[in-house]
Amino acid sequence: MSTQPIPPQYPPPPGWPPPPPPPSGELSYPLRLEGALDANPSRWLWLVKWFLLIPHFVVLVFLSMAMFLLTIVAWFAILFTGHYPRSIFDFNVAVMRWWWRVGYYGYSALGTDKYPPFSFSAEAYPAATLEVPYPEHLSRGLVLVKWLLAIPHFVILALLLGGTAVAIRDSVTYSVPYTGLITVMVIIAGFALLFIKRYPGGIFDLVMGLKRWVYRVFVYVFLMRDEYPPFRLDLGGVEQPRSAGSPVAGSPPPLGQPSASGI
Repeated sequence: MSTQPIPPQYPPPPGWPPPPPPPSGELSYPLRLEGALDANPSRWLWLVKWFLLIPHFVVLVFLSMAMFLLTIVAWFAILFTGHYPRSIFDFNVAVMRWWWRVGYYGYSALGTDKYPPFSFSAEAYPAATLEVPYPEHLSRGLVLVKWLLAIPHFVILALLLGGTAVAIRDSVTYSVPYTGLITVMVIIAGFALLFIKRYPGGIFDLVMGLKRWVYRVFVYVFLMRDEYPPFRLDLGGVEQPRSAGSPVAGSPPPLGQPSASGI
C-alpha cells in the first residue's frame, strides 16, 4: 500500500527559523514528524518548562477526551462505510499536532524555547511539524483488530515512554513506576544544555527517531491509517524519503516471520 504525498510546509512567522524542507520523495510511513532544533537554546529554561506548560496541559486534557470519543465515532463509521469522517480526522490530527508541539517544547524533546501557540493551525508553529495525509479508504475488517496487531509495538512503547511495573506475590500487589528511554535521553540533553549550553546532536537525532516511532503507532491505533508501523528507527529532525527498493509500510509480517525492516 503506497503512501500519499505530504503537503508542503507553510512559511514561518517573522523572526522564526525556517522549518525543515519537505521530503523530496515518498516517505516510508504516511506520517511526517519533524523538528527544527534551536541554534542558541537557553541553559536554564528547561528547568521551568513544566510550569509554563500547565495551561497547555489543562487544554489538552479536554482535547484528548474529545479525541477519544470522536475516535469511537470514527470506528463505527469505518466499520460500516470504510471511510474516516474528514472533519473528525482533521480534528484528531490537530490534537495530535498540539501534543507534539507541547512535547517538542517540553520534555519529549526540549528542541525549542519558542512557546507553542494555542492554535489548531498547521502553519502556526514551524519549530515542530506533524502531518498525516487523509486516507480515501480504510479497511472495514482491520479496524476490529488493530489494537491486537499493535501489541508488539505497545511493548516497545512501554520501554520508550515509561510507566508502572506491576507484580503480584502472595496476594500482594507491588507497583513500581519507571522512566522511559525518551525521558532519560531528554534529561541528559537538559543537563548538557545547563553545563555546556549545547544540545548533543546524537541525542537529538535519537530522541526524534524514538518519538517518530511513538507517533506512527498512535496514528495506527487511532485508526488514521491502515499501514502497519515499521519496526525501524528513523533518526534525525528531518524525515528522509524512502530509498529505492526499501519496503513501504503495510501489513504486519506473518506470525513466525521477521519484519522486513530492522532497527
